[in-house]
Amino acid sequence: MDFNFTDEQQELKRWAKHFAKEKFSSKAYSWVKNGEVPWENAKILSEHGLMGMTLAIEDGGQGLPLIDAIIVMEEIAKVCPNTADMFQVGNFGAIRQLAAYGSKQLKERVLPSILLGEKLISVAMSEPNAGSAVTDLETKAHIDGDNVIINGTKVFNTHGPHNSFYVVWVRFGNDVKSSGAILVERDSPGLTIGKTETHMSGEEHCALYFEDCVVPTENILVPNNGFKRLFTMFNIERMGNTARSLALAQSAFNIAVEHTKERKQFGKLLAEFQGTQWKVAEMKMKLDAGRLLLYRAATNADKGAPSQIESSIAKAYINTTAFEVANESLQMMGGYGYSTDYPVEYIFRRIRGWMIAGGTPEMLKNKIAEEVFEMKFSQRGRNREVELNK
Repeated sequence: MDFNFTDEQQELKRWAKHFAKEKFSSKAYSWVKNGEVPWENAKILSEHGLMGMTLAIEDGGQGLPLIDAIIVMEEIAKVCPNTADMFQVGNFGAIRQLAAYGSKQLKERVLPSILLGEKLISVAMSEPNAGSAVTDLETKAHIDGDNVIINGTKVFNTHGPHNSFYVVWVRFGNDVKSSGAILVERDSPGLTIGKTETHMSGEEHCALYFEDCVVPTENILVPNNGFKRLFTMFNIERMGNTARSLALAQSAFNIAVEHTKERKQFGKLLAEFQGTQWKVAEMKMKLDAGRLLLYRAATNADKGAPSQIESSIAKAYINTTAFEVANESLQMMGGYGYSTDYPVEYIFRRIRGWMIAGGTPEMLKNKIAEEVFEMKFSQRGRNREVELNK
């Protein structure tokens, strides 16, 4: 596969690099320190046609392939990670599940405000007892006339305190085949937004409590047997996670390299020490390998969703190696890398979270192994009743 960009994509990359630096560099890294959402930057993205790049034209998007959005994501994330989060909302996240499975009427009502950068949407899938084991969902929904009634709890949703919409993964029955998804609006009766909590990266999240929450049936995105369909679109969200992880690692690497070209110890530049040179070479190899895996998954997806195996390989590898690169970058900078006056320590903390969100490397490796062996492996322990009946 040839991963060379077309002339148009090369121009898009050049434009995005200049655009991100001009529009977002002045306040970069200040948003999380101040506990603010970069709403103004979301609107700038919208004004320049960057919210909805990957959505169909009939849904208000640009109808562009996934790789084009990856190109822009990398350039934005290298300048301002929090603005890249806004770009994620408009191109990679829950919006893709809404666009793929929502009715025409629902999309016409909800999508415009998101694409204008005025409102946020995220997936609400994790629960107190269902994280990696997302097939163990306990949030239940049942249809009552023209409404759906939802009961359960969700945790760790991105931008939770600030979202206007949540794509809530539920069970409509008692088994995993009854799993589906519903779009729930923030002001829905019976929905309570929990207290704002903060991850070590400074990102805010909250629990969502559904107590006989009432939502119109027209908000149902997937009515049953939904995991395969939902995860098809969720693989796109994973690509946004992966692209940001890679881009931030690249930023940390660039900062560390410049530091070693200027910083002297024992009478010579850090860059002149062979130990530094080997570190830098290893980091460069990891970044380049990760980028090729990301581009393969995105390119093969074209305008659709990437395959599970290629997205799993890209995310598992990049999440792990990006953290290693960020860690080594911080080490190369010594006390400067550890200081909050420089962005490397934030990059280190932020990248660590992507090794948890969207599918851990451990769970993704399980999927990769299943593909290699052409077998399914259950991660569950043996049922005690089965043990007793043997």
